[in-house]
Amino acid sequence: MVDQVEKLDPKQVSLVIDFSLPELTAGVIAWCMKNETPLVSGVTGISNELKAKFAEAGRSIPVLWAPNMSLGVAVLSRMLSELKHLSGFEFQIEELHHSRKKDKPSGTALFLQETLEAAVGQEAPEPLAIRGGGIFGIHRIWAMGEEETLTLEHNAMNRRVFARGAMKAAQWLLQQPAGQYTLNDMLSLPTKT
Repeated sequence: MVDQVEKLDPKQVSLVIDFSLPELTAGVIAWCMKNETPLVSGVTGISNELKAKFAEAGRSIPVLWAPNMSLGVAVLSRMLSELKHLSGFEFQIEELHHSRKKDKPSGTALFLQETLEAAVGQEAPEPLAIRGGGIFGIHRIWAMGEEETLTLEHNAMNRRVFARGAMKAAQWLLQQPAGQYTLNDMLSLPTKT
């Protein structure tokens, strides 16, 4: 992929959307920085080193990285802040994907775990990862108390939802100055005219 990107005429590229693999991401980031091209990335399973490269790129170009491009997952992650009101509850994330999914737990589950733990101020067990069939992606957050249980769930019905989210992110990112952004930033910030 990086070889293919290197062959592109930077004058013909206004933005790069990358859903490749973590081992290719550093090369994509470098190309975008070199050519001052905004980047939307939905690559999952990235290391802290790659997160640092996204941050570095954000100092010179607009960069949006999300482990899941679904706008529904972005809203779900925002809803997790409300769980801070549930004193004495235990929490568990469960995720289901098709049997060919490589990362386990998924990048989305890890993102939701990090967001949940920050919201409730306590650690939760590692997400339960279930693989089978052709499931596109189901993510559940369980809040379990002695007298009641609350379940939040997102179910991706197809892969188009991720493409639509990436396209919306791309259109929004083209209007932003250099910086490191998330889908939540896109949902929070007014669009420049």
